[in-house]
Amino acid sequence: MWYWNAPKLVFGDGAVDYLEQIKGTKAFIVTDEVMEKLGFVEIVSKKLSKSKIEVKVFNEVEPDPSVQTVKKGGEICSEYKPDIIIGLGGGSAMDSAKAIDFIYEQPDMKLEDLSPFVSFKLHQKCKLIQIPTTSGTGAEVTWAVVLTDVKERRKLLLASREIIADVAIIDPIFPAKMPPSLTASTGIDALTHAIEGYVSIWRNIYSDAMCIKATQLVFENLEKAVKNGSDMVARENMHNAATIAGLGFGNSQAGIAHSMGHSVGAVFHKPHGFCVGVALPYIMEYEILAADEPKKMFAELGRQALAIEEKDDLKASKILVKKVRELLKATGAPLSYREMEISSEDFEKNFDLVVANADMDSCTSTTRPMPSKEDFQKLFKAAFDGKALTL
Repeated sequence: MWYWNAPKLVFGDGAVDYLEQIKGTKAFIVTDEVMEKLGFVEIVSKKLSKSKIEVKVFNEVEPDPSVQTVKKGGEICSEYKPDIIIGLGGGSAMDSAKAIDFIYEQPDMKLEDLSPFVSFKLHQKCKLIQIPTTSGTGAEVTWAVVLTDVKERRKLLLASREIIADVAIIDPIFPAKMPPSLTASTGIDALTHAIEGYVSIWRNIYSDAMCIKATQLVFENLEKAVKNGSDMVARENMHNAATIAGLGFGNSQAGIAHSMGHSVGAVFHKPHGFCVGVALPYIMEYEILAADEPKKMFAELGRQALAIEEKDDLKASKILVKKVRELLKATGAPLSYREMEISSEDFEKNFDLVVANADMDSCTSTTRPMPSKEDFQKLFKAAFDGKALTL
């Protein structure tokens, strides 16, 4: 027996108008200062005002949000007592909104208690609405929360099916203002979600369908969106691709590209999408070389999503890896961690920490085959230098 979790989706041009229809009295918007400068908070606030809903804004979310920031937001939210919480922004804002919702609704529990194995009866005090402004994280439809433990320099992955949003609003008006680099980074994140979700040990017939379609959409639209940000067809397709990928991997699981990306991002403070994107072709090669089942699944994904005609599974899977690298290059994404302006000295100094964090990451347990610490050492060295992986 398995479960499929998804919020109500409102998508397409003008989807944000849905806020004019909702019922409530007080909304707490979780966001960052950039969203205010871009005018997105004002757009959302004006829509809510038409429903006569009072608004309070918490705009202190930082990239890779810290546990401390989320706890502060939770205290302010608890004092305000909203019946609607809105996450507005990228994955950082939306994950923060989930965590703040938990703190608000379960004041007697610690944030670290958030677990898929405990019933919390959330969404009793308020509804949770997620509005993504980037096209990549899929956080609007997932039931995971990624926060940063600043003291330990690692990312915490918390999860519960109960923190999934009530409503996700997927409106292409928001990602239209993303610059090329952010478009590339978030788009590569969506691709990584789709590919890893397809080969996860928890894959299922429903997640497979989502991951295939998301992979297809990213390959068809990401380069266009990066090179011509005014191409609203590509923008909308990428925005939908990110959510579809979120539904896919959110109901299967990400893999060791995310274990590696979480670790590099927490230690060196680099964009999440590029952190996982650099790792993606290397972990694909690792899984192809290490076992037959992943090789077969990568080949199937290539045939279904990209119409790869090669019948031999090994050759077909290698073609898919090659196409991933070509897309990274075409969008200006880095192909190694060295290209992300991480010095050899810093990487070597933090190497043991980076490996240990990846080894402990929850995404590692859903990968087939599950890598050893020695495997991670080889993967990180290959991904840093941009050299072919050898086992």
